[in-house]
Amino acid sequence: MCTFSNDYIQNITASLFNNDNNDKNLIPKFIFNDYNNGFNLLTELQTELDNCKEFYFAVAFITQSGLICLKEILNKLNDKNITGYILTTDYLYFTQPKALKELMHFPNLKIRIYSQENFHVKGYIFKHEDYYSAIIGSSNLTQNALKANKEWNLKIKTLYDNSICQNILQEFWQMWQQAIVLNDTWLNNYEQYYRQNKQTSPLKQISQIKFTPNKMQVEALSSIEKLRQNEQTKALLISATGTGKTYLSAFAVQKAKPRKLLFLVHREQILKQAANTFKRVLGDVSIGFLSGTHKDFSAPYLFSTISMMAKDDILSQFTPTYFDYIIIDETHRAGAASYRKILDYFRPQFLLGMTATPSRSDGFDIYKLFDYNIAYEIHLKEAMQENMLCPFHYFGITDITIDNQEIDDISSFNLLTSDERVEHIIKKAQFYGYSGERVKGLIFCRNIEEAHLLSQKFNEKGFYTTTLCGEDSQETRENALSRLEQSNRQNGLDYIFTVDIMNEGIDIPAVNQIIMLRPTKSSIIFVQQMGRGLRKYPDKDYVVILDFIGNYQNNFMIPIALFGDTSYNKDTIRRYVAEGNRLLPGCSTINFDEISRHRIYVAIDSARLSDSALLKNEYLNLKQKLGHIPRIEDFSKFGSISITKFFDKFGSYHNFLQKYDKDYTIKLSPAQEEILSFICHRFAKGKRIFEILALQILLDNPINLLKQMQISLEKIYHHSLTDFEKISIINNLTNEFTISNERAKYANCIFIKPLGDDFTIDDNFSKILQTENFARILQEILSFAQAQYEKHYINHYRETNFVLYQKYTYEEVCHLLNWPNKINPNAMAGYFYEKTTHTMPVFINYIAPNKKRVDYANEFLSNDMITAFSKANRKLNSTDAQHIYNAKKEQNKLYLFVRKPNEDKEAKEFYFLGEISAIGEPEYAEKYNGFKIIYKLHTPVREDIFDYFSH
Repeated sequence: MCTFSNDYIQNITASLFNNDNNDKNLIPKFIFNDYNNGFNLLTELQTELDNCKEFYFAVAFITQSGLICLKEILNKLNDKNITGYILTTDYLYFTQPKALKELMHFPNLKIRIYSQENFHVKGYIFKHEDYYSAIIGSSNLTQNALKANKEWNLKIKTLYDNSICQNILQEFWQMWQQAIVLNDTWLNNYEQYYRQNKQTSPLKQISQIKFTPNKMQVEALSSIEKLRQNEQTKALLISATGTGKTYLSAFAVQKAKPRKLLFLVHREQILKQAANTFKRVLGDVSIGFLSGTHKDFSAPYLFSTISMMAKDDILSQFTPTYFDYIIIDETHRAGAASYRKILDYFRPQFLLGMTATPSRSDGFDIYKLFDYNIAYEIHLKEAMQENMLCPFHYFGITDITIDNQEIDDISSFNLLTSDERVEHIIKKAQFYGYSGERVKGLIFCRNIEEAHLLSQKFNEKGFYTTTLCGEDSQETRENALSRLEQSNRQNGLDYIFTVDIMNEGIDIPAVNQIIMLRPTKSSIIFVQQMGRGLRKYPDKDYVVILDFIGNYQNNFMIPIALFGDTSYNKDTIRRYVAEGNRLLPGCSTINFDEISRHRIYVAIDSARLSDSALLKNEYLNLKQKLGHIPRIEDFSKFGSISITKFFDKFGSYHNFLQKYDKDYTIKLSPAQEEILSFICHRFAKGKRIFEILALQILLDNPINLLKQMQISLEKIYHHSLTDFEKISIINNLTNEFTISNERAKYANCIFIKPLGDDFTIDDNFSKILQTENFARILQEILSFAQAQYEKHYINHYRETNFVLYQKYTYEEVCHLLNWPNKINPNAMAGYFYEKTTHTMPVFINYIAPNKKRVDYANEFLSNDMITAFSKANRKLNSTDAQHIYNAKKEQNKLYLFVRKPNEDKEAKEFYFLGEISAIGEPEYAEKYNGFKIIYKLHTPVREDIFDYFSH
C-alpha cells in the first residue's frame, strides 16, 4: 500500500495553483482530522478566527454541536468587534433552529439563509491585513466534521487581487444577495417545519442487531476468563461510566454458560435495563425478576434488587451454592450492610463485581472484597478513543472577582454565595448552553451549606433546583433524579446542587450540563463528577462542562484529570493546556479563557510534582488497589503516576520502598543499590534499546555479547549495529561514558569484559547477580524499559536513535548520538560539536516572539526555518562557523533540540525536531559578539508542536 506524507500532499497541491506571489506562506495546505498527529479542522478555524479582521462562512449545515466548539472564540471576536458573515441553508432541514437562535445572540454576526436551490457549500473565508485565507472542502459546522470525521479540506492563502480570491468572494456575495436575512419570523416558521421533518436515520430493529464486544471488552473478557481458568473465584471490573459494563458482563456470561445466574442491582429501573441487555446478547434465555412486583424464584437467570434479596424470607429461598455465577452492579456500594449480608451468605463458583468508582471515602476496601483480582480497567481517555462515551465540551471559566477579592481556596462563604457570583454562573451557563430541549444539570459545590443557599438563589431567579446531600434518603434521591430526567420542565428540575454524592455510581444519562464550583483537588474526583454526564442518551449530542476556576493552588490537577496524564511532567501538562484540542481524541473539546489559562500555568509553575508526599500518596493508592506492593509494571497497567518519577526522585524504586514501606523487607548491598540507580538513571526510560537488550542477554547467556545482540536486534527490531553504536554500547557498559568525577560514584557499574573479539559478563557483576532478589528486580526494570522503548521510542528518525517530538536531556543526547563520553551540560548550552561522530546537536531555549526580552533571541520564521546564534565571542571564520556552514563538506550532521525555558527547574528536556542545515551566510551580530544563523529544518515542525512553541 502506498502512503503519502502531509508534506508531500502540500507540495503537490501547491503545484495546482498559480499564486501571484512565490511566498511560501501562500502554499496550499491539506487539512484533515488526525488525532494521532495533532491535526483537525477545528484548531485551524480557531487560529484563523483569532487573527482575522473579518470572516465569511458558507456552510450547508450548522448544528449546536458545531457551534459550541466555536463559542469561546466567537465571544472573543464579539468583544473585539470583528464582523462575521454566515451563510447557511434550510436544505434537508438539517441545520438546527437552536443553533441559529444562538448565533443571533452575537451582535457582530450577520446571518442569512440561502433557499434558492440545493446548497451544499462548505467554505470558511478569512480576511487578514493584506491577504485572504480560505478553507474549502467537505466539512460542515458540526462537532464530528470539525474534529473526528474523515473530512478533506484545502486551505489556501491569496493576496487581495488574486483571481482565486476574487472568484470565491464574488460567488459568496452573489449568494449573499440572493439569501434572506435570518429573523425571528423566519426562524419560528423554520422551527415548525424542522420538527415535522426532523430526520432520524433508519435504525435496525434491536432484535436484528448482532451484539459483539468491542476491542477493550475483548481484552477484559480474556482477563476474566484467565482468572476463572486459574481457579480464581472473584474478579473486579473497573470501567468508566457509560462504557458498557452490563454488556461486558453479558458477554462474560455468554462465555461461561452458568447454570444459575444472579444479577444484583440497587435500583429496580436499572434491573429491567440490565435484563434487556442480557436478552440482546444471549437471545432466547429464561430471565426472571425479584422485585416489589415480581417473585420469579425458579428462573435460571435471576435479576434482583439488593433490597429484595437481602430480606430474610427471600434469601432463605436459596441455598448458599444455588447460583453458579453472581454479578454485582455498582460494587462500590458493597460496604453497605445489605450487600455484605448477601455476599456473606452466597458461595458462587464465580463472583464478578462492576464499578466505575472503586475508591471509597468510607474506608471500605472494595479491592480486598474481590481478593485484589482486578480483571480489567477501562479509563476515560481509552473509552473516548473507542467512541464509547458522549462527547464533552469543557470550558475553564474565570471565577468572579468582587472588590478585588478573588475566589480562592479559603474564600469566605459570603463571597462564594454572593448575588454577583450567582449572576456570573447563570450568565455563563446560559451562554454555553446544553444539548437537547431543556437543561438537565448537576452543580458541584464545596460544601452543603453553599449548595443549599445557591440552590435557593437559583430558584429565586426562576430556576427549578434542589439540593441533595448524604443525609437524604434513597427515596428523596430517586425522586430528585426522576424529576431531573423527565422530558417536561413543569414539575421537573433544571439543576441538582450537591457536594460529592453524585461522584459515585449514580446513573443519570440525561445530564447535559455539569457546573463545577469547587477547586479541583483530586483528578479521580474530577473525572467521577465529569463522568455523570458522559453516558450516551437519545437527542443528547454532547455534554457541557463548566468549570469555574478561581485562584486555586491545585489548578494544575485540571489538565492532569482531563487528559488522564500520568507523567506529571510540567512541560507536558502545559502543552495539554495550550494545545488541548489537538491532543484530545474524538469530538470533545477543551477551552480555557485567558485568565483561567494563566491561573493554571501559575499553579503548574509552583506545583511540586516530584514531591515525596505526592509520590508516596500515589503509591499507597495503588498498593491499596492491588493488596500488595506494586510491581514496576503495575504503575502503567493501572494508570497510576509514572514509575520514572520514583527513579528520578529516589534513584530507584527499591530505594523508595526501602524508605517508605515497612512491608518491604528486601535488603540489597550498597553495590547492588548503586547498579540499580545507575540503570534507572541511564537506561530505564527506554530511550534506546541497545543497553537494555545487552543487560538482558547478560542475565541469561553472557557469552559473545555483541554477536548475540546483533542477532536479536535484527530479528526483533530489524536493526544492524554500526561501529559507532558498538563502541557506544561498550563505553556505557564499562562506565567509560560517564564523566571522570562520576566514575568513582558508579565504580561497580562495569558490566562486561573482553572475551576474544567479543565481550562477556564482568566477574564482579556476575557475582552480584547471584542474589536472587537483585536479579529479579533488575529484570523487572529491564522489562519495563523495553516496553517503554517499544511504546514510545521505536520509530526512529532517519538513521538516528531519536524519535521526532520526543524529549531528551543533554546527557541522553550524548548517549543516543554515540559519543564516547557525556559532556558537561554547561559546555553543551547552545550547541556542541563532537569530532569523532561528526555530530552537532543545537539546543534552543525558545521564547515566543511576543515575549522576547532581547534582540538576539531565537525565532521561528516558519515551521521549517529558525534563527539561532553562535556562542559568544565567535567570529565568522571560527571553527564553529566552519562546522555549521561547511557541514556537507565535513560530513557533519546537525540536529535541532528545542524547549520552552519555563520557570520550573524540573524540566530539563528538549523536543527533538530533526536534522537541520544552515542556509545563506552567517551574519555577525556586534551587540551579541557572535554570529546569527538561519537553520532550515529537513522536516517541517508538526503543527501542534509548532503552535505550542509559537504562543
